[in-house]
Amino acid sequence: MACSEKAAVKSLAGKIALITGAGSGIGRAAALLFAREGAAVAIADINQSAQAVAEEIIRSGGHAFFEPADVTQAIDCQRVADRTLREFGGIHVLFNNAGIMRRASVTELSEQDWDRVMAVNVKSIFLMSRLVIPIMADGCGGSIINTASGWGLAGGPRAAVYCASKGAVVLLTKTMAIDHGPQKIRVNCICPGDTDTGMLRDEARQLGAREDVFLADSARRPLGRLGKPEEIAQAALYLASDASSFVTGTALVVDGGGLAGSA
Repeated sequence: MACSEKAAVKSLAGKIALITGAGSGIGRAAALLFAREGAAVAIADINQSAQAVAEEIIRSGGHAFFEPADVTQAIDCQRVADRTLREFGGIHVLFNNAGIMRRASVTELSEQDWDRVMAVNVKSIFLMSRLVIPIMADGCGGSIINTASGWGLAGGPRAAVYCASKGAVVLLTKTMAIDHGPQKIRVNCICPGDTDTGMLRDEARQLGAREDVFLADSARRPLGRLGKPEEIAQAALYLASDASSFVTGTALVVDGGGLAGSA
């Protein structure tokens, strides 16, 4: 290396990140990106397929493990937090990304669907955060990132419980930022627009729509396309890193301009 050259400094070097819902989509993209940026990554997901994400990180020379967990259950969340402490020694970043979608109006929803969506999308944030916040507070603080949605800021058709859950995530994020700022813990959420993931494609199935037509309609926004999981992961990386050291309590919209015309 020439004297004038400098090695790139990885933005999460020395950090430990715990990511829920990291087996696919945005969570998978974030796990791989965080690892490339120097973080040791604890991967929690209800699906065993997430093991492949941990293995990919390890093959690339990084540090990761997969712990199967239903993050709506306190005992599972405790197991994930305990293993992260045992294997990595702390938690600097918590990315509460686990989420599910049910496309239905209030008259179409079952009580079971309502409860499940609220549990995965909201209760899981409460369960994981109440375990991780004391760990961060005992250290030098940290960053919590919650996955909300553009539909947490504006309503959408036949998405009653999803919109309700993501609106709750936005305000939960803000109140956590107020409560835990004195402990040097920053709390922010990301509000993605339609992103090319399996969950988006499953929406077409739920609505009985042709997938190609549904995806084309979802891409109708100023940038004229769907988001990529890697683009949402970049926003999470910003919030996880010291580049956002004075950012807390915000809902970061990453949606290709989809909400730009909203009041």
